[in-house]
Amino acid sequence: MTEYLRLNRAQWDERAPAHTASPDYAVDRFVADPAFLSKVVRFDVPRIGDVRGLRTVHLQCHIGTDTVSLHRLGASVTGLDFSAASLAQARSLAERTGAAVDFVESDVYDAPEVLEPGSFDLVYTGIGALCWLPDVQRWADVVAALLRSGGRLFVREGHPMLWSVDETRADGVLAIDFPYFEREEPLVCDEDGTYVETDVRFENTITHQWNHGLGEIVTALLTAGLELTMLQEHDSAPWDALPGRTVKDEHGEHRLADRPWRLPMSYTLQARKR
Repeated sequence: MTEYLRLNRAQWDERAPAHTASPDYAVDRFVADPAFLSKVVRFDVPRIGDVRGLRTVHLQCHIGTDTVSLHRLGASVTGLDFSAASLAQARSLAERTGAAVDFVESDVYDAPEVLEPGSFDLVYTGIGALCWLPDVQRWADVVAALLRSGGRLFVREGHPMLWSVDETRADGVLAIDFPYFEREEPLVCDEDGTYVETDVRFENTITHQWNHGLGEIVTALLTAGLELTMLQEHDSAPWDALPGRTVKDEHGEHRLADRPWRLPMSYTLQARKR
């Protein structure tokens, strides 16, 4: 196993139970309300369209809240993740909510080896997934391998411009301090916390991450044989990416409190396999 996989998997394995317990993932709401959707999926319901009956794979599904949400919209969903602990939480959520969702443990790059290639109508990737992958072209090739002819990819992701901003600045300046473009060497982070509300402090703190420019992502998909059908940039994100500098709206989205038009914080992309 490569070093980045070992470190990142340990980080996600340790955080999965805390994420399930955090109010930010709203697991109790999923159990109590059969119509409840994750805020990530809810945001893009107008964009994702009718998914009823579509054979869908959710890559890097984590604890399964977006996966179950897609199932509730009518899709036939398989969730895939490399973290066994995350999948244990995802399977528990599916069982508690009565959602008929399959979950498969695998590194995303190995997805065509553990799933049926060319058989999916929809590949879904949610917030905070691509930054854990060193090579966006390999990811795009995986997407193309999984999709049937005419099938589509749907992505909601943090914007690469946001990932390049130093979130620790206290003076309000939007300082670009991290790579925008994909680089061979990873950004090595050491953090004992996580992005959701929790009192837990973790022992597995080292992660390896990569940014991928928007042009690099689009070019990778075109190279893999997909055609772009939608690209929307948003001035908001579904988590507090810049603490102390954002305001939260009625839909749970965070945007800059001061002139939010300065920074794209997330984007939605769709592409179809030719």
